[in-house]
Amino acid sequence: MKVLIIDDEFQSRKLIAKMLSLFFPAIDVAGEASTLQEAIAAVESVQPQLIFLDVQMNTENGFDLLDKVTGFHFEIIFITAHNEFAVKAFRYNALDYLMKPIDADEFQSAVKKAIERFNQNFPGIKERLGLLKQQLQSPNKFPDRVIIPSAEGYLVVPVQEIIYCHSNSNYTEFQLINNRRITSGYTMGHFEELLTGHNFFRVHRSYMINLAFVKMYKKGEGGTVVMTDGYEIEVSRSNKEAFMKLLRG
Repeated sequence: MKVLIIDDEFQSRKLIAKMLSLFFPAIDVAGEASTLQEAIAAVESVQPQLIFLDVQMNTENGFDLLDKVTGFHFEIIFITAHNEFAVKAFRYNALDYLMKPIDADEFQSAVKKAIERFNQNFPGIKERLGLLKQQLQSPNKFPDRVIIPSAEGYLVVPVQEIIYCHSNSNYTEFQLINNRRITSGYTMGHFEELLTGHNFFRVHRSYMINLAFVKMYKKGEGGTVVMTDGYEIEVSRSNKEAFMKLLRG
């Protein structure tokens, strides 16, 4: 795998190269760039399979590179010092990022996922990048779609079509309208952070529901919620009070 490192900070480029050499010695650091023009030329000459891309390089924007190169097939790991909102935008669109200063464990995890995606030829990176750019341009607006990584690739799902999510070990199962189901290798915690602002509530450690699809609440110690598809989900005692407040409006 050939890697291209694009960052305006010399020390940052050298750190990434050093970590690749230490943790992934079979990977070839085929080039570096510190400006947009250098990066465009390097992408064309190197033809990398993986790019480390700094989001903000002085007055230049890393996203501009992606507008200027066409027909690419490479994975991207973003390098960012951006605020919490920008980080959440990456998560919505299932794109890998590393915060400065770079953590060694997070670095290894991101590279391993990038290698896996490239080897499996996962589709959808251009669409995910397009959605990410839209979201960064509208920082006060929650996106109405979430990207769910699955074994088949990346599925763009309207939030209003998700009835509930079920945590199954390290996987998350999504029940959608029209009896559709999706299983993702990401944990419930990942999706809870993304969906909480969309009228979702975690009624139980294993279930998070879309309140728009609640049909009935059955009284009990914690109680049970009946969804519009007829599925019944237990409400934990610790979450009952908060859930009832939401239900009553």
